[in-house]
Amino acid sequence: MNVILFSKPGCHLCDDARALLDDLAADTALKFDEVDIRDDPGLFERYRYRIPVINIDGCDALEGRIDPRVFSTTFQQALRSGS
Repeated sequence: MNVILFSKPGCHLCDDARALLDDLAADTALKFDEVDIRDDPGLFERYRYRIPVINIDGCDALEGRIDPRVFSTTFQQALRSGS
């Protein structure tokens, strides 16, 4: 499973999303990359009003204020589907 967290420094919602991913990674073999949208003008334009965005295998799966229950369900489904 290829997981990317699109974020930027100083974003408290991004901190919350990172914590969810860190907790999941501690319990599973999940590895994720974090991308600062400020480093790429195209990404900045695409995500500036949506961050944090968790992208799973090329699909923007979760964004904004991420509910931990929805997060868990999303990743359970992704794991079951073999992503």
